[in-house]
Amino acid sequence: MYAIIETGGKQYRVQEGDTLFVEKLEASKDDVVTIDNVLAVSKDGSLTIGSPIVEGAKVEAKVVEQGKGKKIIVFKYKPKKDYRRKQGHRQPYTKLIIEKINA
Repeated sequence: MYAIIETGGKQYRVQEGDTLFVEKLEASKDDVVTIDNVLAVSKDGSLTIGSPIVEGAKVEAKVVEQGKGKKIIVFKYKPKKDYRRKQGHRQPYTKLIIEKINA
């Protein structure tokens, strides 16, 4: 059994027990998060596709940690004009473990 969910503007294919890194959610460690945006559910070989979401389907996930990704360097410059800007960015994320798919 698997489900396709949407969170943070991205879509993920999840099964029970999967570990997932998603865009930051407002939840603390060990909280249980319910995701209602379920786009499709596959159960016993039959696929149910929502329009746009499957009614009554929910995915429950446990928050394992809140963190930041690797640092990326943003460097802007204009040649011959002595213009240089260096900036770093670390994208915040939430690590989830999928506990239950209710369909």
